[in-house]
Amino acid sequence: SRRERCDKNEKKRSLSFGKGCYWWDPNARHNLGCVEGNNGRTERAIQHIIIAANMGHDGSLETVEKFCARGMISKDVFDKALRTHQAAVDATKSPQSEEAEVLMKKFEAAKAAGQI
Repeated sequence: SRRERCDKNEKKRSLSFGKGCYWWDPNARHNLGCVEGNNGRTERAIQHIIIAANMGHDGSLETVEKFCARGMISKDVFDKALRTHQAAVDATKSPQSEEAEVLMKKFEAAKAAGQI
């Protein structure tokens, strides 16, 4: 029946998010947190979202900030997530990526000036 297929697909989707988490994909962690939250498992949802934020996922950090504003987590937990998020973002920077960013800004400026 259609209902059985939907239930089966939902289970597969949850498993695929879980498998992505196993391989440390921050998007999968964030999505799994959303699925857990939608299923009423708030504590697990919060844990997954915090882990994704710690891995540098910007959307998760915004969600963690909302959790803090709603009193779902403490300010200390938010502060730690913020520091860890920034460390993860900083760790992904390299001289090559910084050079590419400078070149992209020059390109955008030239395009805006009508030179390209």
